[in-house]
Amino acid sequence: MVTLVLIGLLGGLITAVSPCILPVLPVVFLAAGPGTDAPATRERATVAVGGPAGGAPAPDGPPAARPARNLRPYAVVAGLVLSFGFFTLLGVTIISALGLPQDLLRHLGLSLLVLIGLGLVFPPVERLLEKPFARIPQRQVNKEGSAFVLGLGLGLLYVPCAGPVLAAITVAGARGEITADIVALTLAFAVGTAIPLLAFALAGRRVAERVAAFRSRARKLRVVSGVLMIALAFALAFDVTTALQRALPDYTSAAQRKVEDSDTARQKLSGLYDDSNKELSRCEDGVDELRSCGRAPALEGIASWLNTPGGRPVDLADLRGRVVLIDFWTYSCVNCRRSIPHIEDWDRAYRDKGLTVIGVHSPEFAFEKSAANVADQTRELGITYPVALDNELDTWDNYRNRFWPAKYLIDAEGTVRYFTFGEGRYAQTESLVRDLLRQADPTVVLPPPTDQADDRLTEGRTPETYLSTHRIRGYTGTPGLTQDKPVVYGFPADGVPLNGVSLAGTWTAGYEHFTAGRDARLALTYRAQNANLVLAGEGTVTVLVDGEPTRTFDVHGTPTLYRLTDHDTAREARLELRLTPGLQAFAFTFG
Repeated sequence: MVTLVLIGLLGGLITAVSPCILPVLPVVFLAAGPGTDAPATRERATVAVGGPAGGAPAPDGPPAARPARNLRPYAVVAGLVLSFGFFTLLGVTIISALGLPQDLLRHLGLSLLVLIGLGLVFPPVERLLEKPFARIPQRQVNKEGSAFVLGLGLGLLYVPCAGPVLAAITVAGARGEITADIVALTLAFAVGTAIPLLAFALAGRRVAERVAAFRSRARKLRVVSGVLMIALAFALAFDVTTALQRALPDYTSAAQRKVEDSDTARQKLSGLYDDSNKELSRCEDGVDELRSCGRAPALEGIASWLNTPGGRPVDLADLRGRVVLIDFWTYSCVNCRRSIPHIEDWDRAYRDKGLTVIGVHSPEFAFEKSAANVADQTRELGITYPVALDNELDTWDNYRNRFWPAKYLIDAEGTVRYFTFGEGRYAQTESLVRDLLRQADPTVVLPPPTDQADDRLTEGRTPETYLSTHRIRGYTGTPGLTQDKPVVYGFPADGVPLNGVSLAGTWTAGYEHFTAGRDARLALTYRAQNANLVLAGEGTVTVLVDGEPTRTFDVHGTPTLYRLTDHDTAREARLELRLTPGLQAFAFTFG
């Protein structure tokens, strides 16, 4: 559980500095300032008998009282973390049990934000909000009551960028599968998000206390804060903040992938899934060629359909002969919204050429289950292809999915041939769509590729490298490969060239994989940000980068993708692996 908590904590830290939380930062900053119209400090001015005229205290009079400490930053963040953690896990269960509207919590959060804003503008409203806290026997709790309520409201509106950790929490909450591990993961994630937010709130308090302009204009600043909160509520209600979020690059995506999509994180979060459709786990995210990843799972548990005649469901079995692209998304996910224009372009360009696009809307939060909300957002985004409302996450589970967004390509025979998680790889994905369309109909005449930029995510990157006698490329070394027999190999004297791969020690080269023997080593030179290898069996692998040992890890069981290296940026490196006998190596992938 310690590892799980650490994953949740780091995931929360990364999430709390992502573009998705920018709308709440000004409110957190300003709300943490002085909480009342009274001055920030108070002194007891007592006149001693015979003291100086004018009411000055006598020299031996009572000293000035210490100023009351402003705890508003802690109250705001505590309220946010409490409501976000509690309602993410139990909100769906409570709402469903009571038969309440799915977007009730969001409306409640918006109402609280408006109410707090009115309280800052009109003091009688704030006193009304603080009244429930007045009887709590705690120093200054009355003053911090409205700040805590504000945090509760922000927690209901807090929609961080979704990754595997938040997906695990959301899926567990939606299904009512609340275990000790899930509670620990949720608490760790909430604490992780709280740390940067608290730092920002404390900065707001420090500015309010240290800058003279803030102290002398406290009343005006309170009014400005109130107006800002009311404006934020309306901006969130009418989705105005999304435009800003979409315009900004997702500068935390690399860190999120490194933490939440690491080998350790995958293993710890894999408990969400049963053993069904395990064939999908044989394929890797974003490889640059088509592979066979098993039969496409069914679209099950769909609450309703949008953009189909009469709302009729779509059955994958009825689409044999057509290429299908399934896009898992949810409308509050900024990453999803940024990728949708690419999918819309593909739908327009290839619908008449044999492509069917299906958007599977798998909600992250309860308010995203509302069919009316999804329909409004679908219209706003200009989506015309069918959209399935996967409110119970049954189809999400069928595809063993962990990301918003995620794209799955299915060929004309109903086999999953490719998938990619997150943003990017648009040119690569479109190229594979075109390949599948030509396979389905060799006579098809395709239009030119769409002109959506791919951010050069794959430019110059080493391609996927198979350790297979019939698919290997760039092999170098002595002697040449011999199939299905143990052979002692050696690295080339002049080194391994870029995109080349070589063997040393004893190996058995097979049609599907290479099996390590005594003193087995494997070397290749690649250019990428990270390198991964599919391995199976029982044993140990030691990784060396440019001759320096970097890590040793254990391999267990069936073919699984293992992360070997992860650099800050794309670079050229020489990788050497030392494997214990019996391990099977299948294919390298690079990101």
